[in-house]
Amino acid sequence: MASMQEILSYAQLQTALNAHKKFYLLLYKSGSESSECAFRNVREAADGGDTTVFYADVNKVRDIHTQYGINTVPNLLVFENGTLKNSIRGCNENAHYRNMFTQLFKAGGDKETSAAKHVTVYSTPSCPWCSTLKNYLRQHQIAFRDIDVSRDMQAAEEMVRRSGQRGVPQTDINGQMVVGFDKARINYLLEIKG
Repeated sequence: MASMQEILSYAQLQTALNAHKKFYLLLYKSGSESSECAFRNVREAADGGDTTVFYADVNKVRDIHTQYGINTVPNLLVFENGTLKNSIRGCNENAHYRNMFTQLFKAGGDKETSAAKHVTVYSTPSCPWCSTLKNYLRQHQIAFRDIDVSRDMQAAEEMVRRSGQRGVPQTDINGQMVVGFDKARINYLLEIKG
């Protein structure tokens, strides 16, 4: 049975990381609307499953986010074998979190042999193709980090530096940038059949 467990320090986090191959930590700020939304949706997604999700309130725990260079909450950190592999900013729907918890970041092909895919989508709230792309990834149970470049200027600059393009959506798949909703290229890079 899944549960939510509080982490109260970086030292406690290190102990917990050593005990779990796959590890999820929600960094949030109590009293913040978006953080409360993320906490609620993560809790609902984990409820009834096999995944234990850990959480830390940055109002109380001040030594975790600095260790990983996290400056925005809410942020769901995903660790594998003690190493930070991905972070998902903002409040996402509980179905998105549930997909992450159940499919272990494997994309396409044989779940045992397929390599983990690290996917970041650069988007804006008003972009219809961004919504189409994110819905497509969710449909194929591809976990991704979503960055709203209309609110994160540093990420927007990094996106333009890497791709040479300002338009969204843009998708970073294991370090390769895909501009627009290029379905064929996305399918190829994520090993999505069909």
